[in-house]
Amino acid sequence: MGKTIFIGARKGGVGKTMTTASLGVGLVREGRKTLLVDADSQHSLTVSLGISEPDKLPFTLSTVMNNIINEIDFDPTSGIVHHADGVDLLPSNNSLTGIELALAPLIGRETILRQYIEMVKPLYDVILIDTAPTLDMLSVNALAAADSVIIPVVPKFLDAKGLELLLRSIAQIRRQINPKLTIDGILLTMVNRRTNLTREIISIVENAYGDKIRIFGEHIPHSIRAAESTAHGVSIFSHDPNGKVAAAYAALTREVLSDAA
Repeated sequence: MGKTIFIGARKGGVGKTMTTASLGVGLVREGRKTLLVDADSQHSLTVSLGISEPDKLPFTLSTVMNNIINEIDFDPTSGIVHHADGVDLLPSNNSLTGIELALAPLIGRETILRQYIEMVKPLYDVILIDTAPTLDMLSVNALAAADSVIIPVVPKFLDAKGLELLLRSIAQIRRQINPKLTIDGILLTMVNRRTNLTREIISIVENAYGDKIRIFGEHIPHSIRAAESTAHGVSIFSHDPNGKVAAAYAALTREVLSDAA
């Protein structure tokens, strides 16, 4: 049985989707069969992996969740797309926005995604779930389904209150829904170490959280090449294999794998 990791933040623009895709490909490069689940109704992960018209997809995460809600039997591998960089993807599209309403009246609404993850978990070494920068019901479902959490944070735009809110939400999910949920760590992204402000904020993060939560030793540097890879629908490893961002995500992958060793 594989490990399921929630990748999320309570603030947008922190490299959450880039981290999901890059860590996923990094894991594949290390020989781990990996599934990415796009649980964000904005479907940024789906688009970043080259699916330019997700609304034309016949089977997505919303199909999966509707089938589970309505107790319809289905093949759990249906709709999974194999990307050229080696990862599998369960995509999403605009239809995911209606899932919140469908979940609202249900008993056990927090566990619908978990039921799907349990179906496909035996097929993968790692499952990464990309989520919206809000604590909506989809994000709660993702936290309920996950074994652990990685929290991307940009030091330039650090919102300490937002980080505290997410940590509080994780603690609440652990108490009420998923007692086995752990935090793998805080990942500093889009880091520009040439500025004094960045170095100061990194120090603040380390002092505030370092004794309670792991802060990954590998920082993801700021680079225009990362944005370019997303625009081209390929991973940073394909777009700029010898660049600093690919090297950083390769090192992060080794850090993540060292936890499971």
